[in-house]
Amino acid sequence: MTRNRSLLLTAATATVLGVTAFAGPALAAPAAPAAPPTTIGLTDGTLDWGLKASFRNYITSPIANGQITVADGAERNTDGTFRFTGGTGSYDLATHGVDTAFEGGVHFEGHHGELDLGLSDLRVETEGTGGAIVADVTVAGETTQDVEFATLDLTGIRPGSGEGGAMVFANIPATLTAGGAEAFEYNGTPMYAEGTVLDPATLTVSPVEEEPTDPTDPTDPTDPTDPTDPTDPGDAEDPGVVHDGTLDWGVKASFRSYITGPIAGGSVELTGGATENASGYSFPNAEGAFDEAAPALEAGFDGSVRFTGHHGALDLTFSDLNVDLDGTEGSLVADVAATDAESGEVTEYDDITVAELDVPEGALTADGDVLTLDALPATLTADGAQAFEYNGTPMYPAGTALDPVSVRVTLSDDATVPPAGPGGGDDDGGAGGAGGTGGTGGTGGASPQGGATGGALASTGAGIGAAAALSTAAALAAGGVLLRRTATRRRTA
Repeated sequence: MTRNRSLLLTAATATVLGVTAFAGPALAAPAAPAAPPTTIGLTDGTLDWGLKASFRNYITSPIANGQITVADGAERNTDGTFRFTGGTGSYDLATHGVDTAFEGGVHFEGHHGELDLGLSDLRVETEGTGGAIVADVTVAGETTQDVEFATLDLTGIRPGSGEGGAMVFANIPATLTAGGAEAFEYNGTPMYAEGTVLDPATLTVSPVEEEPTDPTDPTDPTDPTDPTDPTDPGDAEDPGVVHDGTLDWGVKASFRSYITGPIAGGSVELTGGATENASGYSFPNAEGAFDEAAPALEAGFDGSVRFTGHHGALDLTFSDLNVDLDGTEGSLVADVAATDAESGEVTEYDDITVAELDVPEGALTADGDVLTLDALPATLTADGAQAFEYNGTPMYPAGTALDPVSVRVTLSDDATVPPAGPGGGDDDGGAGGAGGTGGTGGTGGASPQGGATGGALASTGAGIGAAAALSTAAALAAGGVLLRRTATRRRTA
């Protein structure tokens, strides 16, 4: 159920919809309509990349006693990395490939000129979740053109919104190639091996704006709409980009009551902009992409919620929440951190699909520049149940009904996020804390399925059937697919 957020697809969502979705109908004519474009132009791009921090530090250290210079439009960022500017290129609707070239170069000199490395004419080429940084490489005055210097991994990269509606893809992991390793030689010995992790790269691109046409010219069939008509959809701004919004979710009402009840004796902490509301919690600052034609929505939200109880033996955090919706199916994805009650070891789950979401038919339809989805039923997944463990036992089995999820996002800068819709909790018949029904294991103040201390927090009622697996998303204009994101798990002390 988890899904990759492909850089290329999301860029296509924004640019394809921005360029084509609201084009007016052609004037009636016997000739067949023109074929849609196969590529979209990109402009005003920048590439922020530091190559490798340890190499920059080495060049300017007393050992190499060298210097770093930029030229021809490249700039030095305050953190020591470089910005290559003037990016222009294209997005291919058929292959979902981006090819963007940048201006500027960087020159490293050290050891009294014995170490001499320059990179210029940098280009970013991507397709699917893979890509590369290509550059002309100059070593000791000898230039080799179009060297694939680094590979890029776009898995899990989610777009942000930049100035003027630009799409920003931050911190893309970069890895040294064999060609790059060869360029990093000094005295015949590679300084870094192939596969070495380089500094991450940040790519910013904007679609080329088409030249405005004169709607009063009867010979111009490209824009027959009247710009003075307030119903003209041509005035919509960035129709595929999510500008703002909130996600409302309470995790599970009985679990909240149990945490703050006399048994767990715990508390709930909200950070990163998350707030409490009638539905449980609200997570703000939505960013992402919306394709009403598919229909599909990908949106990420700020904020986190942390539950602690039993004097810290129970410690569970949800952060970086995302919704991936496609037609009538969807998923709620989050980073989850849980503490083992016995060892105190923290297990962190990155991009885990916590719940499957049931989307009503036709719900993915915007009202003007606002999309509202209220109380989407949420069902705990097997991965989510694994994260919900206490004392080595799942608190809830897969298929358990969680609190419903509500999403409200805006599709322009001028739109306002509507207020929260109706609240609602899980339908398990009450809370697991004091004074409520504790599900299948007991009533009143007793902890279900385990008594007042130890044991598992219970499944508090019958679960609902799991939603169908999230299907591959509908195509954009050229039939591109949304890739699934792979859940990863890491352990830290």
